[in-house]
Amino acid sequence: MGTKFTVYDNGVNPQKASSPLESGTFRQELAAVCYETNVLGFKGPRKMSVIVPGMNMVHERVCIRPRNEHETLLARWQNKHTETIIELQNKTPVWNDDTQSYVLNFHGRVTQASVKNFQIIHGNDPDYIVMQFGRVAEDVFTMDYNYPLCALQAFAIALSSFDSKLACE
Repeated sequence: MGTKFTVYDNGVNPQKASSPLESGTFRQELAAVCYETNVLGFKGPRKMSVIVPGMNMVHERVCIRPRNEHETLLARWQNKHTETIIELQNKTPVWNDDTQSYVLNFHGRVTQASVKNFQIIHGNDPDYIVMQFGRVAEDVFTMDYNYPLCALQAFAIALSSFDSKLACE
């Protein structure tokens, strides 16, 4: 099952709208983050999927304003209705016998080991790092992001890794 997060803009929650005429002001979904349950508990790396609205022909984000649970990013992803969404996932770390830990190459941008460290990729191009996030000192982290994410989406994805009750831990 896992732990799920949804990122919205500042629009109106359709469940709390006073009239259907407010539909133009319904909140947009900007991202959904899903952490899968980790059967290894603390010992293994986290597995996460990130779902964001797709881009149109002029590279603008597709507007997703769900009016009910069946129109959300997560519902579209779970039901394989993927024509207007982009699915990203974390890059799987590799086991390093020398350090006895799972590692990713952050090219010097991340300097301390942490369960919160991650890189986000698109399945079609695992060498293109869409986002990376990780610890550089105690209580200090760094975040880099690329297209198709905006700063708000990347920041919200990074914040989700701080939840203390993730199903993967």
